[in-house]
This record gives sequence, structure tokens and C-alpha cells, in this order.
Amino acid sequence: MTAGGLAPAKAGAVEFEAKITPIVILSCIMAATGGLMFGYDVGVSGGVTAMPDFLEKFFPEVYGKTQDPNLNSNYCKYDNQSLQMFTSSLYLAGLVATFFASWTTRNLGRKPTMLIAGVFFLVGVVINAAAQDLAMLIVGRVLLGCGVGFANQAVPLFLSEIAPTRIRGGLNILFQLNVTIGILFANLVNYGTAKIKGGWGWRLSLGLAGFPAILLTAGALLVLETPNSLIERDRLDEGKTVLRKIRGTDNIEPEFLEIVEASRMSKEVKHPFRNLLKRRNWPQLAITVAMQIFQQFTGINAIMFYAPVLFDTVGFGSDASLYSAVIIGAVNVVSTGVSIYSVDKVGRRMLLLEAGVQMFFAQVVIAIILGIKVKDNSSDLHRGFGILVVLMVCTFVSAFAWSWGPLGWLIPSETFPLETRSAGQSVTVCVNLIFTFVMAQAFLSMLCTLKYGIFLFFSAWVLIMSIFVVFLLPETKNIPIEEMTERVWKKHWFWKRFMDDNQEVAAPGTKADHSLKNGHSNGLDPASQL
Repeated sequence: MTAGGLAPAKAGAVEFEAKITPIVILSCIMAATGGLMFGYDVGVSGGVTAMPDFLEKFFPEVYGKTQDPNLNSNYCKYDNQSLQMFTSSLYLAGLVATFFASWTTRNLGRKPTMLIAGVFFLVGVVINAAAQDLAMLIVGRVLLGCGVGFANQAVPLFLSEIAPTRIRGGLNILFQLNVTIGILFANLVNYGTAKIKGGWGWRLSLGLAGFPAILLTAGALLVLETPNSLIERDRLDEGKTVLRKIRGTDNIEPEFLEIVEASRMSKEVKHPFRNLLKRRNWPQLAITVAMQIFQQFTGINAIMFYAPVLFDTVGFGSDASLYSAVIIGAVNVVSTGVSIYSVDKVGRRMLLLEAGVQMFFAQVVIAIILGIKVKDNSSDLHRGFGILVVLMVCTFVSAFAWSWGPLGWLIPSETFPLETRSAGQSVTVCVNLIFTFVMAQAFLSMLCTLKYGIFLFFSAWVLIMSIFVVFLLPETKNIPIEEMTERVWKKHWFWKRFMDDNQEVAAPGTKADHSLKNGHSNGLDPASQL
């Protein structure tokens, strides 16, 4: 793409001048607290659903099964659709909310969308902590889910657009780092509140979600809007001022002109979701959908759920939940930090491929050990094997935390052109939440049916996704977002076939309609005629 006085991207890389300014770092840290809220919501549900007082009040059937001495099963104790709905309702609500969030992100800006997310979180927290019956509990979870939909739509876009190109990957992964910190925080809170006598510990667990909710709301009020969003909404002077402020230099004209050109082209697209179906957007769309599906099918949920049982067999006894939360949570946080450091150095593909080997190996080893040594109603695992399983759990979690965890959000957020970026991020969040909902709703039943075989099921998926990365995922390290088409998609061995200039049609009759300038109409896909 060329803009103003820029040289064509294909003739040479354009590295925009930018300093790593304190305002960028602070803005990204504040915005990334959306991940802290998401992580806490994910982590807290698993803890409270294991608390007897919570189960007795809202899920008496499950409570009865956990107290039944005749039901001695490692795999089937919590297999209940209503209980799974409590967890998965958050993701279903987030799925619906993301469509509204796409409109607000594009028309109101990234900052107001994050503020809306914060308000949803705050209201949802209050209702959950004060819940008197299952209906009230579900309403609170639904509002939290709406917050997730708005936050996951706006925050990755905000981070990608405000960060300098050379550290865009690292700053974007702050979102995932906060998710892991939120999960660790929730696990530690749950361990403490589970010991509270009087049956109100679960209320404190759910109520403490207000802390990250307040941080996100305050952060949304304090951060700057991204220059891309301001320019997209015709606030050019303001956008230029913000760009100068966040880049820490007066030499921002080349980057400013490129954003203006991208914005001009995006305005010619009246229906961004329809535009996603055009042939030239198929590569980004295919990779986005695939990465969200693959992220959920790594089996991270299986490992996270089963860890307390595994650690218990090693001999941690009644403190198994605490040890599993601290050890896995710490590994999760540290490994995400590794990703922040390395993603803009070694690249996205290298992290994904290395992690694929590591996750596949760990899951196969766990499946073999559990298949031979652990039965459905016993934990006859030798201490040596137990320690090996714990090491394999940490091996798997670390690999996920520096690969599919953060990169599942980073790569889609940096590949779409401006005219479809908001719609593309909606698809990212939507597909992720669909499959998170599916996994949350089905996982306990799958575990009860497949038992240790569930680890083999997920290891097969890890193999498939690694093959996908080898052949179909291009490297996007250090590529300016607005130059992805020229420098990535048009040069990829497979995806370049979708990048024919005759397909570059924004809308019939607009300046960007190049399709018929030479009398060519062949190659137009049906979607471009919608």
C-alpha cells in the first residue's frame, strides 16, 4: 500500500519513526486490565462451583453427588448441564454482545467501547455477589459476558493500533498476560474464601471481581483514543495530535498519511461484514476463524480442570487446589512474560511451532500414564509418576501461555485492513466465544465419557494445528498493520492467489473499484456482488 509520499511497500520496508513513550506503555497497561477482568471471571467460576455452600444453594443435585459416598469417580463428579450453563452463559452473552461492540468500536471509538465493558462488568459483579437464586446468578453472569464481548472487541484493537510496530506484539500480549494474572488471582481468592465459615465465602469471591472491573473502567476514562479510530471518524487534527504524542516525535507524517489513506479506503466500504466475504479478505478470515477454533482445542481446559486431581495423587492432600493454582498460575504468568519478550524477536510462527511439539509431547505422556496407572475410581499413582505428570502439566501450560494463548488474539488483531478491522475483530471474538461456550458446556461430559482419552483427543488437534501453522500461517513480525496486504498476503505461496488486484473492490462505483478498469470482470466472487 502506498500513501502520500511513501514508497510502495513492496519495494522496501517502511519503518515509521516512533519512540517507546511512557504514555503508550501506561495506556497499554490500563487498557490491558480488560484481560484481568476476563481472567478473573474465567478463574473464579471454577473455584466457586467446587464450594459446598455454593453448590448446596444453587445446584443441590450436584451437591448431592459430591456428598454421595457410593459415587466415587474422578471423572464424573461434576457432570451436570445446569452447572456447565452457569460457566458457559458468560461466553454465550459475550458472543451476542460482540456484534453490538463492533458497531461501537467503529462508530464511537475504542475508548468508549472499553468504558461500556467496564460498566457491564461493575453491574454484573454487584448482581452476582448479591445473588439469591439461580436466575439472579445467571443474569449477573450474562452481564459479565456482555462486558467480555465489549472488552475483547476493543482492547486487542486498541493495543495493536497504539503500539509502535517493533513492539506491537509484546504490548498486545499484555492483554493475555493480564488474563493469566486474573486467573491466578481468582484461584488464590477462591482458596482463601473456601475456608470461610458461614457459607458466604463464594459471595466474596464473586464480589472481588469488582477490583479489576474498577481498574478497567478507570483505565477507559484515562487512556487516549487511538489515532486510527480518530482519523476513521474524520477527526484528523486530533488524530495527528495524538499520533505525535504517542510516537514522541514530530516526524509522524508518513504514518499519518498511511492511516488517512487506509481510513479513506475503509469509508468506501459501507458494509464491513459483507466486505469480509470478498475474495481478497478470505485469507485473514480463514486464519482468524482457524486460530480461534485451534486455541480452544489445544486442551488447556482439560489440563486446568484436572490439575487438582493430578496434584492430589502426588501427595499434596487437602492443599491440592492451592498448589495447583499457584504452580500452574505462576507458570502461566511467567510463560506469558516470555512471549512478551520473544514474540517480536523470534516471531509468531516459531513460538507456535515450538509450542506445538511441546504440547503434543506433554499430553501424550499424561494420557499414557493416566491410562496405565489411574482408574476412574482410584488414584493408584506412584509418587515418581505423579511428579512426572506434574512436570508434564507445567510443560503443557508453559507452551500454551507463550503461543496459542496470546497469539490467538494477537495475530487476528494485526492482519485485517482498516476497512474490515472492527468487523474482523468481531468475528475473532465471536468464533472464540462460540467454541469457548461449546467447550465449557461439553467438557465435563466429555471428561466423564472419554476419561484419560481426552488428552489423546486434544493432542491430535495440536498436531493438526501445527501442520496448519507450517503451511498456511505467514509471519507478521515487524510488519506495519497497513502494509500487511502488500508485504504478507501478496507474497504468501498460497494466499497470494486471493490477492489479485482485480479483486481489490471496495464497493461498486467507488474510487476503489478497480475491477473493471481494464474491462476484466472474471475472478469476481459472488460475495463481491452483494
